[in-house]
Amino acid sequence: MCWASLPSRYGRRSNGAGGEKPMLSPEDNALLTQTGPGTPGGEMLRRYWHPVALAEELPLGGAPLHVRILGEDLALFRNQYGELGLLGIHCSHRAADLSYARVEDGGLRCLYHGWLYDVHGNCLEQPGEPEGSTFKDKVKHLAYPCVEAGDLILAYMGPGEPPLVPAYEFLTAPEESVFTSKVFSSCNYLQGNEGNIDPVHLSYLHRFLREDERARAVVGGTGSSNSYFTHDVSPTIEVEETFFGLRVFSVRDGGDGASYVRVTNFVYPNMAPNPQGVDGFNINWHVPIDDTHHWKFRVNFKRGGPLDKEQLREDFYSQMGDGWVPRRNLSNRFMQDREEMVATSFIGMGRFFVVHDQYATETQGAIQDRSVEHLGTTDKAIAAHRRLLLQAIRAVQEGDDPPNVTHDPAHNDYEDLICADAIVPAGEDWRASWRKYLKMGAAAR
Repeated sequence: MCWASLPSRYGRRSNGAGGEKPMLSPEDNALLTQTGPGTPGGEMLRRYWHPVALAEELPLGGAPLHVRILGEDLALFRNQYGELGLLGIHCSHRAADLSYARVEDGGLRCLYHGWLYDVHGNCLEQPGEPEGSTFKDKVKHLAYPCVEAGDLILAYMGPGEPPLVPAYEFLTAPEESVFTSKVFSSCNYLQGNEGNIDPVHLSYLHRFLREDERARAVVGGTGSSNSYFTHDVSPTIEVEETFFGLRVFSVRDGGDGASYVRVTNFVYPNMAPNPQGVDGFNINWHVPIDDTHHWKFRVNFKRGGPLDKEQLREDFYSQMGDGWVPRRNLSNRFMQDREEMVATSFIGMGRFFVVHDQYATETQGAIQDRSVEHLGTTDKAIAAHRRLLLQAIRAVQEGDDPPNVTHDPAHNDYEDLICADAIVPAGEDWRASWRKYLKMGAAAR
């Protein structure tokens, strides 16, 4: 992908240093941020599988969940056989809320008049109708396919036969290798998406002035990633298009002629894997609730052995309040501490990266106005990401599948989806070096 080749619809604005960088038009910003039924962006997103809940939220015998995804209110349930169903929330009879329904007889039974629906939206019983009535056979309730994978419940909300569930490693990994969680975010999903592919913010937003005793050294180096982010705040950034989206490279000074190289990814349409050493990665998966809120589903994945899930669970839930909202949040100004800004961290909002990201994305407003921003040289991944999503939207408008959607098992392969952060020794070409980690990841599968 050539940075200079970005299409003219972005507009042009001087960066004050003799260069020009793209800005997004209000019309394209609307295309990217409107996600409801019938909107171009929403129709593109509906061609993919999305997480709608954590599997642990819906145990066998548990109550249905009211979930709102892509602007639709739905009732998610697990019947007594373990089958998952995702139904339109309002009963097809008189519109009572099915998230209150009884889970029985293989489906959901409405509390108002006892109508029973199975996981496919078929109406199985209408107790008030005359014996022998076939009226129930004429009622087809809204239902979306669901699967459980990698401790997540995924749904397909698009037309036609669902594509294959992507064969991401973390969706089929052993339970001890995966820890999942989620966070409620009061902003458009695109803001969360874009935060993941912005390498420069790591030098400021997540900067610690004093190292955590659990900080790990980067592969091949003696310092932590935080130390390298702080040492070099102006990395070289390159972007490479792939079949799944984007691969983003950031290259910083590693000391003594070495380079600190970090490889992250954008995966169509709303997922970002980030490095956790060569043994795995961390996932942020941003799923629209509606245009002004989204779920950030988080996955910690370790390929080479079991995670310390007890520690991860303690670290996460100790920071969380009600409703999947962090205790530090916009309503209390993230409990910012100015003394902490002097002694411990650059932003004074604790050590929980989720809170840092919530500050950055939620304070942009519910839907960021991208027509007035000023993109710099280091924002090339952001601009490329927007361009790819606009292309995906237009592909769907023209009747085609967007990228990273397949019905062919032979094409459902993500060996090239790899993250890495490592020191590349002086004199070694980082472009060739990082591919060692690609091979190491493939060999470990």
